[in-house]
Amino acid sequence: SLRDGLQCPSVRHPPIEERFAFLRAAAACGIRRANLGFPGASPAARDAVEALLRQVDMERLPIRPSACGRTTMDDVRPIGEIAERSGIPLVAEVFTGSSAIGRLAEGWTLEEIRRRCAQVVSFLLREGLEVSFFTEDTTRADPETIRTLYGAAVDLGVRRVCVCDTVGHATPTGTRRVLAFVRSVVARAGEGVWVDWHGHRDRGLGEINAVTALRSGADGIHACALGIGERVGNASMDRVIRHLAEAGWREAPAGAVEAYVRLAARIFAVPAGAAARASGPAAGGAA
Repeated sequence: SLRDGLQCPSVRHPPIEERFAFLRAAAACGIRRANLGFPGASPAARDAVEALLRQVDMERLPIRPSACGRTTMDDVRPIGEIAERSGIPLVAEVFTGSSAIGRLAEGWTLEEIRRRCAQVVSFLLREGLEVSFFTEDTTRADPETIRTLYGAAVDLGVRRVCVCDTVGHATPTGTRRVLAFVRSVVARAGEGVWVDWHGHRDRGLGEINAVTALRSGADGIHACALGIGERVGNASMDRVIRHLAEAGWREAPAGAVEAYVRLAARIFAVPAGAAARASGPAAGGAA
């Protein structure tokens, strides 16, 4: 919510004190990981990520913090510097384009992408950071690209990867298939590799794809409060929590999700009712 969600041009960017409150509310809902931002974007973004990281540590919130960047040294150096300066564990989430249309637009070859990813991943691992490796638009990438990039990442020592449906392209069937393929690729590591799912809802399938991902072997899923995010948004965290509760997979403390939704609506200036209507009928409700 504090990274992808703020890419929505219609949301308010809350001040740091409200972001602290939001992380507390997320922890109360049982959310155990949070991306704190994109420190390579600007000095202000870097300072915000460091302040959030220190607050999470000071309050001993049960949240594993991360920060993200593209697979460029300019983006990842600030992540390493924040971790070194603070002495607090920070996961580096790094991403690269992977689809044919993205490579055509950027003029990249697969070998150039692989080489750049290897440089960045190697740097972060040497710095002692845990790395989570993403390919943008995984669901529209060809098998050779997926095999090459994820294979190279795990060969270097990465033990957390993320499969991305960046433009909300996938169906539940496609979600199952791409996750199975990525699982087969990362199995070459010879030990457990954590696989996340990151989905958007351009076709209205963000929440069902997230739940399908968990049923299909994903270890974790990404979502944003009230489904905020670029274009029509990401999978809605509050709705995913409801789906998981109704499936008997997990429960949030009574009232915690409602408090989380109300706070998110206020600090991001997104009406909770409007967000719910945009993401479809409520779980268990009539269509």
